[in-house]
Amino acid sequence: MDLKMTVMFKGFCLSLISALFAAAPAFAVEVDAVAVRVGTEAILKSDIVLEMQRMNAPQSAFESVRAEMIDRKLILRAAVEAKMTIQEWVIENRIREIIKNMFWGDRNKLIEFLSQKKMSYAEWHERMKNDMVIQAMKWNVVDKNVSVGPQMMRKEFESHPERYAEPTKVTVSVILLKPEDASKRDEVSAALKKEDFAAVAKRFSSGSHAAEGGLWKDINPADVFKSVICEEISKMPRHTISNWIELDGWSFLLKKESETPGKRFSFIEAYSMVEENVRKEAAAKAYSAWIERLRADTYIKIY
Repeated sequence: MDLKMTVMFKGFCLSLISALFAAAPAFAVEVDAVAVRVGTEAILKSDIVLEMQRMNAPQSAFESVRAEMIDRKLILRAAVEAKMTIQEWVIENRIREIIKNMFWGDRNKLIEFLSQKKMSYAEWHERMKNDMVIQAMKWNVVDKNVSVGPQMMRKEFESHPERYAEPTKVTVSVILLKPEDASKRDEVSAALKKEDFAAVAKRFSSGSHAAEGGLWKDINPADVFKSVICEEISKMPRHTISNWIELDGWSFLLKKESETPGKRFSFIEAYSMVEENVRKEAAAKAYSAWIERLRADTYIKIY
C-alpha cells in the first residue's frame, strides 16, 4: 500500500470513530422490514436507522443515507469480483493507531465505548475492514486514474475567478449590546462623543473582542459576521461609524478602521489550488459514472 493510500485510510478511519462519538438522536422504527435489495443482499430499515444514529443524521436524511449504503454494497460486491483484499496487519495497524489517538492506548476503553453503542468489536472490525476496502477500490478505479491537463486547469481558473482571489480584508471595531441592554444605546452614543470607540467598547460591549476595544483586525467579514453586517461594512467609508443595527435582538455598532482591497491571484500563484479543484471535480464525475455502471449491472429493488 503506497503512502497516499495510507494517509487516506488514516483520515477516513479517524473520521469514522469521530462520527461514532457523536450524540445519536432518537429514532423510532415501528416495524422492521427489508428496505432495499442489492443483488442477493438485503438492507433492513433498522440497518439504515442504525447508520443514521451513528452518523448523528436527522430523520430527513433517510433517503441519502440509504443511497450511501447501496453504494457501499455495490463497491464491496465489485471488490469481491476484483479480488481486492486488505491484509489483516494493515487493519490492525490502523486500529492500534485509533486506540492510541482516541482511547489513550487502552483497547478496553474502545471495547467499552463500542458496547455503549451496541456494537461488538467484531462488527466494528468488519466495518473498518470494509471501509478500507471501499477506499482502496475508489483509489484504484477512480482517484489514481484522474488526470489533470493544462487546458482543464486554464478553463477552471478563468471560469471561477472568485475561487482564486484574496478577499478584501478589513479591520473593524464592534460594540455589541445584549437584547436586555438595548436601552443603553443612547448612553453608548453619548459616550462616543467624548471618548474613543475602543474605550467605549471596553466598557459597554458584550462581544468576544470587548477586551480589545471591540477590534477585529484584518478579517474577511464573511468569515465572522452575518450577511447584514457584512453588507453594512462594505458600504462604510473608512474611519466612519455606522448607525445601530439590530439583529436577533442584539444591537451592533460598527466602526470601520481600515480596508485592504483583495486581489486576484495569478495562474502561477493559484496553480496548486486550481489543480486540486480540477482533480476533485474530475474525481467526483468519475466516481458518479462508476457507481452508475455498478447500479446498471446489479439488481436493485427499493421498497
